[in-house]
Amino acid sequence: MGIGRSLHDHAKHGDGGGVINHPRAYEVLAEIGFIGRRRRVFAGLAALTEIRPGEKILDVGCGTGYLTHLLAPVTGPAGQVTGVDPSASMVGHAGRHAPRNCSYQVGEGQDLPFPDASFDVLVSTLAVHHMPSSARALAVQEMFRVLRPGGRLLIAEFHPPANRLAAHLMSVLVGPAMRPSMPELLAELVPAAGFQVKDEGRVKPLMYYIKAVRPAA
Repeated sequence: MGIGRSLHDHAKHGDGGGVINHPRAYEVLAEIGFIGRRRRVFAGLAALTEIRPGEKILDVGCGTGYLTHLLAPVTGPAGQVTGVDPSASMVGHAGRHAPRNCSYQVGEGQDLPFPDASFDVLVSTLAVHHMPSSARALAVQEMFRVLRPGGRLLIAEFHPPANRLAAHLMSVLVGPAMRPSMPELLAELVPAAGFQVKDEGRVKPLMYYIKAVRPAA
């Protein structure tokens, strides 16, 4: 069994989805995969959210909580950062290392366990490609549902690298669920769910992002 297969459980879904169940191994490979730039890349993504103190934030597919830990100081003690992930082991890892204004629970992006209009900001990094292909549109619709009118969305995914070694490392991190057309897919799914796209671009070396808002009316 290869490293990539051992990190990902693809037995649950037959159409491209998968769950990562080994947080410590994932953390090691993530540091390697980002060639020492992981914190810089995720700090750049955190800045793109334009979070303000006191806001309520949801991270869909939070994994080990890496991004939530960066967002927590920005929203401050009056705010709240919530992470949701289908892997109990990843959620457990995130909770053990969390700031006080972070909380985590097990759940899937296509069936978010939160009321309508619960959050000011929703982020999702490196998660959509792990979802079953048949559930990705529903997951983006769920993101729309749990955001308040005027709320902001940031989805970030891998931008396929041209370098063969980098491409191999990426495949180890994300498993067979990776699809090179993810930027094009998100460009279709996000507006189809009702969002207004505000910006899209790259955070080098590996990331593509799309920013959008839920219309206020």
